[in-house]
Amino acid sequence: MKVIDKIRENNKSCSDRVVFSFEFFPPKTEDGVDNLFERMDRMVSHSPSFCDITWGAGGSTAELTLEIANKMQNMICVETMMHLTCTNMPVEKIDHALQTIKSNGIQNVLALRGDPPHGQDKFVQIQGGFACALDLVKHIRSAYGDYFGITVAGYPEAHPDAIGPDGLATLESYQNDLLYLKKKVDAGADLIVTQLFYDTDIFLKFVNDCRQIGITCPIVPGIMPINNYKGFLRMTGFCKTKIPAEVTAALEPIKDNEEAVKAYGIHLGTEMCKKILAHGIKTVHLYTLNMEKSALAILMNLGLIEESKISRSLPWRRPTNVFRVKEDVRPIFWANRPRATYRGR
Repeated sequence: MKVIDKIRENNKSCSDRVVFSFEFFPPKTEDGVDNLFERMDRMVSHSPSFCDITWGAGGSTAELTLEIANKMQNMICVETMMHLTCTNMPVEKIDHALQTIKSNGIQNVLALRGDPPHGQDKFVQIQGGFACALDLVKHIRSAYGDYFGITVAGYPEAHPDAIGPDGLATLESYQNDLLYLKKKVDAGADLIVTQLFYDTDIFLKFVNDCRQIGITCPIVPGIMPINNYKGFLRMTGFCKTKIPAEVTAALEPIKDNEEAVKAYGIHLGTEMCKKILAHGIKTVHLYTLNMEKSALAILMNLGLIEESKISRSLPWRRPTNVFRVKEDVRPIFWANRPRATYRGR
């Protein structure tokens, strides 16, 4: 099922139900992949609307991303969205990825330009490839019609390339970035998920600015819990994200206490989400960095999940593969069976 359809269905309901989702990335080792699936299985028990898996820089994890996406959709049984970037990706490789996920029953793609290849400062279009996410969106719609739900990235502070040395984008750069986002939506994107941010006023202004220029599709806030001080600085530096003065003031005295930083990150994430939800937004996307505790703690603080009430009406999850959704039987994956408490036959 397309994620956009799930979100629209929820938004049309009269209830105040909030839907949430998780992002993961491909680990570097086999043990890491195994651990990710165990963690993912636990997190999916809380019924996220979807989970997405990132595409490695320059296509470096292409085959692993495709394998993980397939297992997410067909074994973990969660609606899966796969990132796809233009970096080092000629059209043939892009089509291979799209055809692979289509054959696995996946209907959701996050279309991105991608970061520059490792060791390069600027993105360079390769021969036979695309220059930007807009090109990728156009290609997916042209080649695959309405099969895929297409998500694109939104940048509340403007794209990092548009942010100057002073940490700010000029008004002209910001407005041009908004117009480019509208072009992506007009070309066929039906959902926007934002880059991380820590100033909720900036996000809320961004949503309003999008509406003012005619962007009507859902805009999902991307929330990244602070788990580690150095990692937080590294990520915000890379993305050129504004850090509010009150966040810096809270973190500076505890920066060497990892547990205290994590606890503050949960508090901050909770308060950010409360403010966003109070403005009528009914979706939250959590950048997990493949960690579960902070993301789940925020959701529990918001009353969106309860650890003691994991809903699973069947002894297995219903398939999310678009070709198998009507199945009422499920093959047994013996490797995943509960361990018996008796011996013998």
